Formats: sequence, C-alpha cells, structure tokens
Amino acid sequence: MASMLSVFIAVLAGYLAAGTLIAVASRRYLRGGLRDYYVSGRLGSFLSAMTYAATTYSSFMIVGLVGFTYATGAGALGFEIAYFTATLGILVLLAERTWRMSRERGWVSPAEMIADLSGARWVAPLISIIYMVSLVFYAGAQLKAIGEAVAAPGGEHYYLAGVLLGLLIMLVWSGIAGIWSVAATDAFQGLWMLASGLGLLAWVWWRLHVAGYGLADAGRVLVESGHLVPSGHGGYWRLNTFLAFSLPWIFFAVTNPQALQRLYVPRDERSLRGMIKWFSVFGITYTIIVTLTGLLAYAGNALGIIPLGVEASVKYADKVTPRLLLLSGPVLGSIVFTSIVAAAVSTADSILLTLASSASSDLVPRGASEKQKRLAGVIAMLAIGAAMAAIAAARVAFIVKLSVLSSFMLLGLAPPVIALLAGLRVRPWAVAAASLTGPVMVAAGLAYYSRTTSAFKAVLLTFASKPFGVSLAAWILLVSLLVTLAGLRRPVEEG
Repeated sequence: MASMLSVFIAVLAGYLAAGTLIAVASRRYLRGGLRDYYVSGRLGSFLSAMTYAATTYSSFMIVGLVGFTYATGAGALGFEIAYFTATLGILVLLAERTWRMSRERGWVSPAEMIADLSGARWVAPLISIIYMVSLVFYAGAQLKAIGEAVAAPGGEHYYLAGVLLGLLIMLVWSGIAGIWSVAATDAFQGLWMLASGLGLLAWVWWRLHVAGYGLADAGRVLVESGHLVPSGHGGYWRLNTFLAFSLPWIFFAVTNPQALQRLYVPRDERSLRGMIKWFSVFGITYTIIVTLTGLLAYAGNALGIIPLGVEASVKYADKVTPRLLLLSGPVLGSIVFTSIVAAAVSTADSILLTLASSASSDLVPRGASEKQKRLAGVIAMLAIGAAMAAIAAARVAFIVKLSVLSSFMLLGLAPPVIALLAGLRVRPWAVAAASLTGPVMVAAGLAYYSRTTSAFKAVLLTFASKPFGVSLAAWILLVSLLVTLAGLRRPVEEG
C-alpha cells in the first residue's frame, strides 16, 4: 500500500507538472478577446479531435464503464456503442453547418446559438441556467472519480483531498488560456487515457494467459454468468433499462454544451473533417478497451486468478477499477490511477469553461464591458466548482448514474436543437418549454422519491422510474418532441 501510494504520488506529480507546462505554453497562441478565449476557431484537426474526445470520454469510461460492464455484462457496450454511433451520425449531418454558422454569427456559447436561431434573446439566459443546474451532476461525477482514484492507494481519508486537488487542477488549467490551455491539456490527457487503458487491458489478459487460461475460457465463464447474453448478468439489460441509459447519451452531442461548443473550434472545414475522423478512431478504440477490461476482469475474478472480491452488482461498480489497479502493481496501477484523474479533469474543465462562456455571454446585461463579462465567467467557474465539490463529497450516487442523470435533465433540448441546426425555425416559447421538460420531470421524480427514502436512493429511483411502464427518458423525449413540432414555423434561410 505504501509503495503504491508513493509511486502514485510521483506519477501524479509528473502528470501535474507536465500538464501545467503545456497549459502555460499554450498562452502564446491566445490573441485576446472573449471569443478567442472561449472558442478560438483556430484549432487544427489534432487538437480539435483530442479536445472533443477527451471532453466526451470522461472518468465515466475507465471507472464507470469498466465497473458497469463487470457488473451487468456486454449490454454496457451496447449502450456505449449506441452513443458512439449516434454521435458520429450527428457530426456527419450537422457539424459542418453548425461550424459555418458559428463563424458567420460569432457565437461564443451554445445558449447564445439557440437563442439566435430561435430569434429571441431571452431564451439564452434560460438555457444557460438549465446547463448549469444539469451539468453540475456530470461535473461532480468527475470529481468523485478523482476522489476515488486518490483514496484507493492512500485510504478513505484521502478521498476529500483528491476531490479538492481535482477542483484546483480544473480551475487552474481552464483559467490559464481558456480553450487553448484546455485543448492542449486535453490532447495530453487523451493520449494518457488511451495508452494506460491499453496497458491495463494487456495486464488483465496476461494474468489469464500465465494461469493457463485463454480467451475461450474467459468466454465460457462470461456466457455461463449471463455477461454475453442480450439481457445481461442477472437480466439487468431489459428494454426500459437500455432506453434509460441509451437515450440521454444518443443525443449527447446536441444536448451537452461542452460538446456543441467544440464544433466552433476548428480553423477550417478540413480541420473539422479531421476532427470527426480522429474522434471516431479514438472513440471506438477506447470503448473496446474499457469494456473488454471489465469483461475479462469478471472472468478473472470468477476463475480465482484476479481476486477482486467485488460482487457483480451495480451497487459496487465503482469499486472494480480501483481494486483492479491495486492488484496490477505500483507502476501500472499508478499510471492508470493518474489516467482517471486525467479523464475527469479533461471533461470537467471543459464543462467549467463552457459554462463560464455561457455566464459571460448570456447572463450579463447588454452593453456590459468585456471586463464585466470576464468577471461573470470567473464567478460562474468558482460557484459551479464549489457545487461540484459538494456533490462529490456527498457521494450521492455512483459515477455512471450521476453522469446519465445530467443527460436526463438535458434530454429535452434534443428535439429543438436538432430542428434549429437542421435549418428549421422553432418559436421561442416552444424551445423554452421543450428544454424545461427534462429538469421538470427529474425534479418531480426526486421530490416524489425523497419523501420516503434517502437522497442516494431517490436519485437511483428517479433514474429507473417508468411512468405507465415507459422509461422516464422516453417520456422526456416524447414530450419535448411534441412541443417542438407544435412550435415549428418556416425554415431558416441560408446565410
């Protein structure tokens, strides 16, 4: 334990030093001005792709999805592939038009974009507030992952220190040069995530191999346990469960502002196409790595080769990766523990920067000076950071469900945003009403279940609720779609 902790501290210190140097060096590219700080619009293919990938693939993957696959089976891969496929489709169909309009109209925040396309400025503050309230759960999940990563080698008393350290890194790296420091450190962190994930998968396979077991033996164990059947281990992956997880992620690219805003950053159409291509390579590779790790870890545990001592239950899903790393040895374990920090930081600082841009663009009065707008962004970053830390410290729910809960709240934005980006015109009242369906339904669920149970169980019950036998996510999407259709009017003319 002491050896693991000392090596982890050394690796983490090296990661922090390298990341900080990269962030500081990126300041040379910052020209000044609010839009250049938050969006730039001058990033090449590599940085655009890596910041998109590292922003969307968070600690949800290496901690949440590894453990979730271990607990429930290959259905976890199914819902992640649903996200990946849908995101690629959205990027292919809508990214170029969105990028072109962002340059023509000078958008800084996605809320500003939605307000502009719907024709009413008052929509922007409403959407901005919805973003902030919803994404604090997703960002809080990232800090929770950092806390778990630090606590695993050091002990539970290090959990809060990990949360606070993660918050400090996010604030500093996102504040140094805005999108430039975030994108540069995202590239560094994304490569670290990919390499360390591959190393962990190789170690799990090697443990099986040296014990005399092959992939066929692991496959037999996984089939017998139900991990490779459509319904999953213990019949977890019923249709409503699959929809509850998949629907919010399918529309992630248009509902989450940090993903939408990344469509503004490429310098030209060639860079945009490169972004899509390299994001797809990163995404499918990383998804296969983490889900295979979860499946093989379960097989190794069942065969007595990798004694994790973790029950195959979603209740203990977040414990799988930390236990796995404690067994993998100080060096590899410390590298992957640091990748958890990297994955969480790369997502959360992007969220912080995007929400700060929304506060600067959408929550300040017209005519405010650039200094006042920057101050609004700083205040928003600090306030959201404090809320993130509070959620992480409370350990409200496990990482996958905290992440999906945020997307539940943002799901109502999918129909109006897709319609607007496709060139349709949606009346402002319909945009506002549709965007509120997610927060209203989630708040109603939390209020209902909190009457008789703890906050932890209320989150889980709301997430899994099925009014009239249909997933809450499907209800949110259906109501939002009907409202959007009711508010359609003539198409937007091409600029």
